[in-house]
Amino acid sequence: MQDYQYPIDLDWTPEEMNTVVQLWVAVEMAYEKGIRKDEFLTRYLHFKEVVPSKGEEKRYGNAFEKESGYSLYQVVKMARETERDMVKMSPTQHGKRK
Repeated sequence: MQDYQYPIDLDWTPEEMNTVVQLWVAVEMAYEKGIRKDEFLTRYLHFKEVVPSKGEEKRYGNAFEKESGYSLYQVVKMARETERDMVKMSPTQHGKRK
């Protein structure tokens, strides 16, 4: 069970907030039990519709990593590079877990 808050913008619509939260959940799944690569990349694509700026993506990703210890950047990188159907991050691919 998470003991932190997801980074969101209160100016977003409820649908946009849900889209971003679904990405954070997908990042957690990638570290905790694995997630299908296509499902993760679909959630990331929807996230990019809400947060199109690379700078904003980095800001939210860094905030999420600071809170959770899970790296959006590392999961996206692995999802794009792996030929496997599943994305499963190892514990060494992050290090800030509380």
